Amino acid sequence: MKYRKTNEAAQYLQTNLLGPLKPKVAILTGTGMVGMSNIIANAKKMPYTEIPYFPESTVKSHQGECLVGKYKDTDLIIFSGRFHYYEGYNMEQIVFPIRVMKLLGIEYLIMTNASGGLNEGYNEGDIVMIKDHINLMPRNPLRGKNDDRFGIRFPDMMNAYDKDLRTRISQIMGSSYKEGVYAAMQGPSLETPAEYKMLHTLGADLVGMSTVPEAIAAVHCGLKQAVFSIVSNMCYPPEKLSETNIEDVIRTVQKSSADLVEIIKDLIEKL
Repeated sequence: MKYRKTNEAAQYLQTNLLGPLKPKVAILTGTGMVGMSNIIANAKKMPYTEIPYFPESTVKSHQGECLVGKYKDTDLIIFSGRFHYYEGYNMEQIVFPIRVMKLLGIEYLIMTNASGGLNEGYNEGDIVMIKDHINLMPRNPLRGKNDDRFGIRFPDMMNAYDKDLRTRISQIMGSSYKEGVYAAMQGPSLETPAEYKMLHTLGADLVGMSTVPEAIAAVHCGLKQAVFSIVSNMCYPPEKLSETNIEDVIRTVQKSSADLVEIIKDLIEKL
């Protein structure tokens, strides 16, 4: 049933949106990254609500649409907006787009998110590459019977965030390059000061409410992935902590989004 639904969605996108395009690179955007769609000039668009079995994105600043076209000579597909556990979706729904990418022939996945900063060397607005994660969500997207057509039963997570891609990105970003460990919480409430301290003690540099389910599914599907996180607010040390709302998060992310778009353009050319 899972494979049939995924295949139907992939075939629908290929027939009704992609046409002759055969993208090897996909982008999945998070909070505040609506400007990412500007990478594709004259993009063809399709709302998620039209794609078979796709959930509906309900979070502010997530456009909830799929865009296809070319960036220079590269066929590209952008999923503008993701799905979250806190929206009420189960893990299978959250990672559904990743499995669709697999059946579309995607090889490289670029993701973005907004996160709270737990590393004292970070500042609001910093662009940080995720190098590893700590999964504190209550479910794993691979739980249940495995379908070998997507991937093996026990995928190794040693190089989940592809080291070669991170090396290329470090060359693009130069002295501004930073990387860190991302901790995934279920949300939607922001963490307490005690939880921020706990996460810092565990070795997390960033905290958010997304990304890890998709990252696990991407490894399972054999996709090479790079994940960019924009620090939307500082959560550690305690003296940097202040009350935060979604409008503040979006404003901070949007200030850095133009720089991130240029980095991703350079990366696409190198792929």
